[in-house]
Amino acid sequence: MTTVLIADDQPLQRFGFRMLLESQDDMTVLGEASGGGEAVRMTAELHPDVVLMDIRMPGMDGIEATRHIVAAGDRTRVLILTTFDLDEYAYAGLRAGASGFLVKDAQPEELLSGVRSVATGDAVVAPGLTRRLLDAYAHHLPASTHRPPSMPAAPHTDPRLSSLTEREREILTVIGQGWTNTEIAARLHLAESTVKTHVGRILAKTGSRDRIQAVILAYDTKLVEPSSAQRESTENKKRGSRPR
Repeated sequence: MTTVLIADDQPLQRFGFRMLLESQDDMTVLGEASGGGEAVRMTAELHPDVVLMDIRMPGMDGIEATRHIVAAGDRTRVLILTTFDLDEYAYAGLRAGASGFLVKDAQPEELLSGVRSVATGDAVVAPGLTRRLLDAYAHHLPASTHRPPSMPAAPHTDPRLSSLTEREREILTVIGQGWTNTEIAARLHLAESTVKTHVGRILAKTGSRDRIQAVILAYDTKLVEPSSAQRESTENKKRGSRPR
């Protein structure tokens, strides 16, 4: 049974989510929060598997609430709900530790699938979509947000990458460029099971909660630049080499 906490300041929105989630045999709603502070308190009390987190709420917003929930170190994962449309808060939410985000007007099956995926430890956002979001916003972020001032700019000197092997660093770079495991296996001539093993080790060594956080790490450490990721994506499409 997947347990969910709904955090949204709109009563009708919460009601709709509750009706949808409780129509499933494998899901139950533990409670509803109308603000970020309340969501943080209820998460600490109820320990839900997933928090459906709205971004714009009075008082503490969804991003700050996500930061508090993740910092608590509990098993709860956060799925941010956003209007998307290049919503700058989506990037901030991922950096705060959210396991993904969905468009608020997503189809019911998409929301249900997203909740189930996050509950099992997967990231909801497709790698390509994550890349496009980062491409759109990474170069707009101030240096203090994109990379702490104390953090060296050169990838090979960044302490977060020091424990990675050359192969793992190579795979992290490709993850940052938005490639799936299947695409990585084809590109680097590896078995997909081997790629999965490498990805798991990368997440463990770098302390990344999921694939989305690994993508952000690749950008933070300058393994991937927004412009280079976009250029590679365009070139691959022209060559028609990227699996669909």
